[in-house]
Amino acid sequence: MASTAQACRPGCAACCTAPSISSPLPGMPHGKPAGVACPQLDADLRCRLFGLSTRPAVCGSLAPGPEMCGETREHAMAWLTRLEHATQPRTR
Repeated sequence: MASTAQACRPGCAACCTAPSISSPLPGMPHGKPAGVACPQLDADLRCRLFGLSTRPAVCGSLAPGPEMCGETREHAMAWLTRLEHATQPRTR
């Protein structure tokens, strides 16, 4: 079943914290590790780069929806953390 688009939940920023970002971003030239809040979040957990060309492409690819976001930040953090682990390259 496809997710329905929704607006970001104020004060959440799970998608700016749980996943890793491999591309450089202002404040983190080597990318962002999983579980670390993006340094571009303001005090209200809003992205300072939203709508700017310096915003990493991966950030724009995450669209909020019921499956990912659920009803709480905790749900979103858990869902995105599972996705992060599931998409890590396998090491031998």
